[in-house]
Amino acid sequence: MPDHETVRRTPDGISIKAYRGDGAVLLTFDLAEDLTPHLAGFALKCTPPNGQPFYVRNRLNFMTGVTSETTPHERVWTPSDQAPLQKFRWVHFPQEIIPRSYAYEVSAMYFANDGLRRGPSASVSVELLPGGSELEHFEMGFTRGYLSSQAYADKFNNARIEPEDRSIDFDTTPYEEQYQWLGFHARRLIFDFLKESLEDHEITIDVFAYDLDEPDFVRYLRGHGNRLRVFLDDASLHTEPGALEPEARALLEESAGKENVKTGHFSRFAHNKVIIQKRNGTPAKVLTGSANFSVRGLYAQANNVLIFDGPVTAKLYEDAFDQAFKSTRGFSRSSIAKQWFDVLGAGLPRSLVSFAPHTSSSISLDRVSEAIEGANSSVMYAVMGLGGTGDVLTHLKALGARDDIFSYGVAQSTQGLSLFRPEDTKGIFTSFAFLSEHIPSPFKEEWSGGRGQVIYHKFVVVDFNDADPVVFTGSSNLAAGGEEDNGDNLLAIYDRSVATAYAVEAIRLVDHYHFRAVMKSATSADPLVLKTDEAQWWKPYYDENDLKYKERLLFSKG
Repeated sequence: MPDHETVRRTPDGISIKAYRGDGAVLLTFDLAEDLTPHLAGFALKCTPPNGQPFYVRNRLNFMTGVTSETTPHERVWTPSDQAPLQKFRWVHFPQEIIPRSYAYEVSAMYFANDGLRRGPSASVSVELLPGGSELEHFEMGFTRGYLSSQAYADKFNNARIEPEDRSIDFDTTPYEEQYQWLGFHARRLIFDFLKESLEDHEITIDVFAYDLDEPDFVRYLRGHGNRLRVFLDDASLHTEPGALEPEARALLEESAGKENVKTGHFSRFAHNKVIIQKRNGTPAKVLTGSANFSVRGLYAQANNVLIFDGPVTAKLYEDAFDQAFKSTRGFSRSSIAKQWFDVLGAGLPRSLVSFAPHTSSSISLDRVSEAIEGANSSVMYAVMGLGGTGDVLTHLKALGARDDIFSYGVAQSTQGLSLFRPEDTKGIFTSFAFLSEHIPSPFKEEWSGGRGQVIYHKFVVVDFNDADPVVFTGSSNLAAGGEEDNGDNLLAIYDRSVATAYAVEAIRLVDHYHFRAVMKSATSADPLVLKTDEAQWWKPYYDENDLKYKERLLFSKG
């Protein structure tokens, strides 16, 4: 069994499967149907590497209902052996992660005359951070994306992530602990990449930057002196009064020389977020993804970062950079923008990459559309928005009408988030304003996330645990207009471990925000509360005509 997923079944009719994400794990359960009568739910016990076991806690229980008016003091978190999980999966994302094996035990819990009784159990172990993979020249990481969360409220008391008077060079020392927690693995990958190039004087770097205001990132770039070339977007949001990018540009021109710092755009934006390492002038390694090199990009938004350590991949990105650095005019007609390119190299996932803008969005997006249309079992996604044009976004919006696959996704508009689950053709909407309007709330007061986007991901995962999974990700917003107007890169990664991590990320985000949506409509007459024995909450999971049946089989197979 690959190291990104592990399954344990018992002769007692229960199983648990672990799908490893990036610092998170999706745990899925299954139970023989003849063991379902009087099922109260599942108790989930975690034994972390420090050896102190605990039961994952449920924010719902049998006695205390949760409504839109429930205050923090009324909130009750109950261990799952007393308030079982009434669903067949759970995402566990510890606040602090130890890079060794975590053990999980699931037990079926049953209603009994005197309360609850324990039924059959199954156990599984998994490391929550990747390690020892066959992809030794590839890394990926996500930001935590939990600035607007009860976890951040508890851990940091909703502390600011930058001074009220913003600047390009403020002292980040007071924010270091928050930045490490919020930026998580993606932040570490970015700064380790920069530290490596800064300390090795045989390495020069070329950088595409869209948003650029993270002070430490700018300091690292300045430290490279004239070993840096950078191409900055000059859209109005990056040049208007109050924007910090002009200050960043001035600092970089001072250290690298004006000839090494260029600003510009394509028809619309220079939207890439890329760092290329060259050793003695030869491209060697590249960092890409959705994360802007900004305070919001790393600490407020849900984002991803990828590193390909290989000359073939790095050379492709360098060709795109050289073309833009020379002139953005004519880029869409250049050879680098005409097709998908193979990403080759030992220790890398089987991948393809394309560089926009293209003369036609079909050059890049047809592959994505065809994969979504041809999905065998599932499509999961997190994208910045679905308001653009093109077949990809049209297919994503229509996924809820398909009964042949399981779909799950999150998209953000300027008003809030739309959460797409099976049967949702328009999405369940949750507004950031809801919590601030109903303080105190079960989450205490959560940040709205501030100005701009919170879900900044751009990824689609097709058939994540099937025979031929694929992830589409990069800086592209997957809209036809963007692929014809913006400087972007889009990757197609055909690898099960990568697909699994992105699928877990999609489920993590939808589940995180979904509770807000259902809480918003919960009233004292109809509160959120665990189901009783008479309700038989488990029945839809065994009804072949119900999508929950499809969900249970999808996640438990293998």
